[in-house]
Amino acid sequence: MLKFIIKRLLWLIPISLGVALIIFAIMDLSPGDPARLLLGESATEEAVMQLRDELGLNQPFLTRYVKWVSGVFTGDFGISYRTRQPVFDEVIVRFPRTVKLAILTSLISIVLSIPFGVISAVRRYSAVDNITLGINLVLTSAPGFLIGLVFILFFSLKLRWLPATGISTWKHYIMPATAAALNYSAALQRMMRSSMLETLRSDYITMAQAKGAREMRIIMKHAMGNAILPVLTLIGINFGWQLGGTIIIEQLFAIPGIGTLLINSVGYKDAPQVMASSVFVAIFAALINLFVDILYAYIDPRIKSQFFGGK
Repeated sequence: MLKFIIKRLLWLIPISLGVALIIFAIMDLSPGDPARLLLGESATEEAVMQLRDELGLNQPFLTRYVKWVSGVFTGDFGISYRTRQPVFDEVIVRFPRTVKLAILTSLISIVLSIPFGVISAVRRYSAVDNITLGINLVLTSAPGFLIGLVFILFFSLKLRWLPATGISTWKHYIMPATAAALNYSAALQRMMRSSMLETLRSDYITMAQAKGAREMRIIMKHAMGNAILPVLTLIGINFGWQLGGTIIIEQLFAIPGIGTLLINSVGYKDAPQVMASSVFVAIFAALINLFVDILYAYIDPRIKSQFFGGK
């Protein structure tokens, strides 16, 4: 297993370089001049050219990219065009807020999806199953920002139970995490239901039922281990999406996270800031996927013997 983990960690290097190259190319090819955006339309051409020279924008594309990569290996992620401060300082302050929001969102999604998905599969076509499927349809159709707006209007403005913006206390995370989780939990619950239904049709489940095993034992001991594997995959994928896809939620609830930083930096074509933020998100998402793969091995021994050599 250690060999597998080291191999996956080494793969983070080309993945990070590839993500950085793609982001750098997109930022370079997109219309707009960072120097002109920073100085404004009223700035003279001489001032714009001087700023371009200071920022190194007059250098060739590959020269700027190689210079940035060489700086990363020495711990220098570059200087922000917009703030003239090291981009690492800004990312390291904002990134934990986004990670905290993503973790809380994932936990709420798991709590809301897995139990109800199992119940819907076990009690197929019952009233509980029909009600949960109807709720899932509504939550899947409703985007996160719409749910967030409803939460703000009801829980913040009307009832005054929760703060609408900011991250000063743990209460500030309740509405944004729940608003983001409801949409994700609907997809997780559908996946859990379909996976559980397929598992319950397996021959070994029929054999356990024929031997007189209790229903709860069949579900928890025999069915859950296999049924939850595809759900874990979806949880890992969703976590990666939440790291980079909570921009609207962060904007709506005024959370100074990595999503807000990205949207502000893209507006000014602040390539060093966008690249550093994107690389951090890509690395963390890859680590989460590695954790999910390791978790597979502890849930299903067959996967452990196949990919980890049984050790």
